[in-house]
Amino acid sequence: MELRHLRYFRAVAEELHFGRAAQRLHIAQPPLSQQIRQLEDELGVALLTRSTRRVELTPAGATYLPRVVEILEAVDAAGAQARRVAEGLEGHLTIGCVGSATYSLLPRLVRTLRDELSGVEVSVRGEMLAPDQLTALETGQIDLALLRPPVKGEVLVVEPVRRDRLIVALPDRHPLAGRTVLSVEDLVDDDVIAHAGHGRSVMNTVVAQMWADAGQVPRVRHEVSETSTLVTLVAAGLGVAVVPEPTSALDLAGVHYAALLPATSIDLVAAHLAGRRTPVMERVLSVLHRMAQDE
Repeated sequence: MELRHLRYFRAVAEELHFGRAAQRLHIAQPPLSQQIRQLEDELGVALLTRSTRRVELTPAGATYLPRVVEILEAVDAAGAQARRVAEGLEGHLTIGCVGSATYSLLPRLVRTLRDELSGVEVSVRGEMLAPDQLTALETGQIDLALLRPPVKGEVLVVEPVRRDRLIVALPDRHPLAGRTVLSVEDLVDDDVIAHAGHGRSVMNTVVAQMWADAGQVPRVRHEVSETSTLVTLVAAGLGVAVVPEPTSALDLAGVHYAALLPATSIDLVAAHLAGRRTPVMERVLSVLHRMAQDE
């Protein structure tokens, strides 16, 4: 028995006329009759009664028809789904993201994907430091990482997404809160709130280098893993911080943001394991790059 036998039977059973069924199937009537006979022989039952004037379903045929319809619709649905998956229009993707991009880029990305790729289920894990994202990639907990370079890994594919300016976050009661532009030299006497050190955060290394370039050492009083916690501590008046500009999207009360001179930027990249670039990931990366260009 082949699927064509079921399709032929369905056409005849719904038309109750071999001529019309043959036209519907775009085949000649004699081969159609032969195929129905083969199906009945395979099943060992008569599915249709035939006369020179009419065709009718036997009780067995009437029972068989809805199951045939169910099978054919399932086969067609499976084929359509397979094509959608192959085209990247259906599937699942888990995205990890550094804190600053969690507040600006990630929400817009997810909204856009929901509008343009409604068949793709997107899961997100925000506020992830780079080492945690790399571990999550290797263990399959996430499929795509949005993080700050440098990114180390021989089996990783890394693509640039955008560059983010660095800005200063300081308490709104800070003596310099009225300034729109600040330099590292303006901050050397302040306590600094930094991202986690010991190689866990790229931003920690960047801040240390900025102070070193100014001939200073940052007076780090607090180290945190999450950018939202960092900004919260700034709002509490515990120190100042240097953060990527998208962090200002948090719009937390009690925090003033100022531009940083000399102007400094930090990259945001997308990374995934080599050999795991699925059609869904292709679609998502295309949307991501388009959004970055539109900014």
